Amino acid sequence: MKIMMTGFEPFGGESMNPALEAVRRLPDRVAGAEIVKVELPTVYGRAGEVLEEAVRRELPDAVLCVGQAGGRSGILVERVAINLRDARIPDNGGRQPVDEAVREDGPAAYFSSVPVKRMVAAIREAGIPAFLSYSAGTFVCNDILYSLLHLIARERPAMKGGFIHVPYATEQTVDKPSGTPGMELGTIARALERAIGAVVEAMAEEIAEKRNK
Repeated sequence: MKIMMTGFEPFGGESMNPALEAVRRLPDRVAGAEIVKVELPTVYGRAGEVLEEAVRRELPDAVLCVGQAGGRSGILVERVAINLRDARIPDNGGRQPVDEAVREDGPAAYFSSVPVKRMVAAIREAGIPAFLSYSAGTFVCNDILYSLLHLIARERPAMKGGFIHVPYATEQTVDKPSGTPGMELGTIARALERAIGAVVEAMAEEIAEKRNK
């Protein structure tokens, strides 16, 4: 089994992105699955193009994209992607779309195809705060989740796809207002490992069930 993990480059004036750094810390195999790591640009449209190129090259069984959700206190497993670009700040290409569709030919929303509740439970079992989220926002994080699920719907229906938001890394909070939550990169990476394990386990059960029919 092959799992693709993606992380975004830093954006919004930050010198690092904990999503990318945590993905880089993952071992090459988790729960028996091969892990492929991909860096994505924090740019509307271009991130989806890079992802599609990587998927067609690697042919993974599942893709988990990871992004930064500064100000959150725990890991967020996203359930929904909406067909909307509405940026509070410019992306790294200087674009700041307002009320724009991700895909003109796409539906209003897609649901993640990974076992989101199982992932949250697995992360919590490791003593790490995690929550189910019903909004990935309208920045590039939502954009990439929507693009991924649109790709799955069009070309790779057997592939699973989802998105995980992570808090600021602890070192990012040094120059933030008092009380800004952060999480150690090692803890974030451990949470991602637990999430991957839940995905691999669910996919293995699905394969076994099909074989027994």
